[in-house]
Amino acid sequence: MARRHILRSARLTALAAATVASIALLGACSTDSTDNSPEADAVTVSVQWVKAVEGDSPGGGMTAAFAKIANGSDRDVRIVSASSGVSEQVQLHEVVDSGGTTTMKEKDGGFVVPSNGSLTMTPGGEHFMFMGVQRPIRAGQQVAITVRFADGSTTRVDALARDFDGNQENYSPDHSGEHR
Repeated sequence: MARRHILRSARLTALAAATVASIALLGACSTDSTDNSPEADAVTVSVQWVKAVEGDSPGGGMTAAFAKIANGSDRDVRIVSASSGVSEQVQLHEVVDSGGTTTMKEKDGGFVVPSNGSLTMTPGGEHFMFMGVQRPIRAGQQVAITVRFADGSTTRVDALARDFDGNQENYSPDHSGEHR
């Protein structure tokens, strides 16, 4: 009788240990997203616009584009670059306080759009910086921007150009790559 009780207790103990191990394994697996869809499919872009510019200055003009980018997935997505047919280059910029002076510079590592969150790009904050604009971008014109994500996926954003008098920054690059 005692031997049967000991065997039964050992089986129950083994079953309980296996159950605990299975629950721990499932918990470890559930912390990572199983969503393997392209990062571009996770985002929705809204209120996108680009600042109208003449684009006829020596070396090309500069302007910026802004938007709200929402991420509906359960994982962060990262924007690593952008391009457009209206400028030689589009950089990902941020504005930082540098000793009491605001400085615009290229954002290291790109823009992170948090899981189930959003990134709002506004004048004076993060934005797409168009450099080497070769022709005027007039108010009312649509400007296509290709946004590339860390996984290599892309999405096209059509931004409406509009006049904007705010944030008349002086973009004069110094040797560190920053613009003031």
